[in-house]
Amino acid sequence: MHYIGRFAPSPTGPLHFGSLLAALASYADARANQGLWLVRIEDLDPPREQPGASQQILATLESFGFEWDGEVRFQSRRLAAYRNALQRLLDNRQAYYCSCSRKRLQQRTGGSRYDGYCLVNPPDNADDCAIRAHCEAGEIVFDDSIQGPRRYRLSDSSGDFVIRRRDGFFAYQLAVVVDDADQGITHIVRGSDLLDETPRQIQLQRYLGLPRPRYSHIPVAAAPDGQKLSKQTRAAPLDDSRPQPALMLALDFLGQQPDAALRDSTPGELLQWAVDHWQPHRVPPMLSQPAPLD
Repeated sequence: MHYIGRFAPSPTGPLHFGSLLAALASYADARANQGLWLVRIEDLDPPREQPGASQQILATLESFGFEWDGEVRFQSRRLAAYRNALQRLLDNRQAYYCSCSRKRLQQRTGGSRYDGYCLVNPPDNADDCAIRAHCEAGEIVFDDSIQGPRRYRLSDSSGDFVIRRRDGFFAYQLAVVVDDADQGITHIVRGSDLLDETPRQIQLQRYLGLPRPRYSHIPVAAAPDGQKLSKQTRAAPLDDSRPQPALMLALDFLGQQPDAALRDSTPGELLQWAVDHWQPHRVPPMLSQPAPLD
């Protein structure tokens, strides 16, 4: 099987150290396997996106020496494909309209698990409704190459999940599954904060008859208070003018043990070293760990 990997950031702000980890791990794994590495901008949430963030992300990747294959894909240009997939799920009764607000769900169940109310009691009007994917009973099992075997029973945990929001925007779960299949993605290397999202994506892959990629979830970098580094927690943006220190820290975080002499290398040389010496078994299996100090 030919290897096709990808890095898929959301343009909600500049890349930070946590973003760099995902980019570096996915890039090194793809290139070490003589594969393609694609870049996809997941711009499906306009209220949260920052003007100019997409171009800033691409400029940062270039400053850090990353070279991707083909054209950058923007999900905002793929709405017709998501509508088609959504309609298939509705036609096959694998998805349904839901008028439940979070407040109503909390009042009814006291928790976050969706109880299937609108599956049994369909709304009279589809306007102002979300659309949920129905979770089949039974287990979803997959073997993560870093985190090991995982078993989930969605019907007993989170319940049926949203694939199109009430405001009309497509949810991450549906779009990522459709695009991964369309782009022929065979391997997904990303942060462990998305580990528990994987069974939902596998559920949609089953419904739509799409292939399942191989998954690898790396640990996420955490701030001193234990929260994951993210744009929402105001993680410091990467410094495009000083890529080498951040790349060295990222290689060390991923367990690759870079030689101190590499500090004088160019970003391109550091990435080539990462590809030539990539050892996936050295990536720590822990779900999160403190971010290194610069």
